[in-house]
Amino acid sequence: MSAMLDDLDRGLVALLQANARTSTADLARALGVARTTIVARLSRLEGNGTIVGYTVRLGATQGVQGVQAYVNLSVSPKSAKAVIERLSLLPELRQLAAVSGEFDYLAILRAPSTQRLDALLDEIGELDGVLRTTTSVQLALRVDRVA
Repeated sequence: MSAMLDDLDRGLVALLQANARTSTADLARALGVARTTIVARLSRLEGNGTIVGYTVRLGATQGVQGVQAYVNLSVSPKSAKAVIERLSLLPELRQLAAVSGEFDYLAILRAPSTQRLDALLDEIGELDGVLRTTTSVQLALRVDRVA
């Protein structure tokens, strides 16, 4: 978030992250302030770039069936570009991030089944330049604030 937020701002943002369609009257009731205070805060938060939009998130059963996994990859520096190019061709790849720490990259995969995930992991592990991988399979999503 781009500006310093006070407790009221943080509460407002949290409520909107849970349900961006909540009315200003309901937000005001939940936060114990006047509706006009909420309107002013929203205007300020939108104006300073803290809130940059409102969106729709699909439920877990809408178009995202299957299994999600987080794959840490150690990659030979000389092979990084080729590995990234090859990974980007996988339709199951949702995100690929360069990360600090023990591993070089974090890949987020969504496969339709554990069998397909297993095959993907084998395919990734066999890529020239991939030195090591570790995988965590998502069992349940407890908090989701990403649209």
